[in-house]
Amino acid sequence: MSILKIILAIAAWGIVHSILASHIAKDSFRAWLGNGFMRLYRLAYNVFSVLSFAPILWLTWTLPNQPLYEVPAPWRYLMLAGQGASALMLLVGVLQTDTFNFIGLGQLFQEKEQPSKLVVGGLYRHMRHPLYTAGLLFLWLTPGMSLNSLTLYIASTLYILVGAYFEERKLLREFGPAYAEYQKKTPMLIPGLF
Repeated sequence: MSILKIILAIAAWGIVHSILASHIAKDSFRAWLGNGFMRLYRLAYNVFSVLSFAPILWLTWTLPNQPLYEVPAPWRYLMLAGQGASALMLLVGVLQTDTFNFIGLGQLFQEKEQPSKLVVGGLYRHMRHPLYTAGLLFLWLTPGMSLNSLTLYIASTLYILVGAYFEERKLLREFGPAYAEYQKKTPMLIPGLF
């Protein structure tokens, strides 16, 4: 029953998260609340995403659970170091984008919406979605696994992969041939994999 609750919670979160990220939702909010509101949209979206994910974590920790494995030392330390490296990779990836706009703070100080810029340097030279790669590495390098955390990780991984697919389509519409060329040269998630 715990597994089903976690899966349903992530599915509900994922659907809402995806809808709010869509151009349809943004255009609807723009028509309803005006262009001025759109300066707050990205920040509100990010805050909502984090706060609405908290109940999923709470469910994962509080529902009946069963331990699956605990990786012993020294391998445990190697996995923890890998998690540290993936957290650093996540930070570097965010910093290589327009960080303030990524968070949603930059839009607060702009008169009108600025067009996005296609980032193809740094980590983005090696993979198109380094933030997703870093997040997946962080999850799967966890040295202790329970049934609930495994459920959370599998469902989150599926959501990330599906989300990457739809984000690719959105980026192709936004950047056109430049993104299509970037796709040909750069793997999606795993460097060196074509």
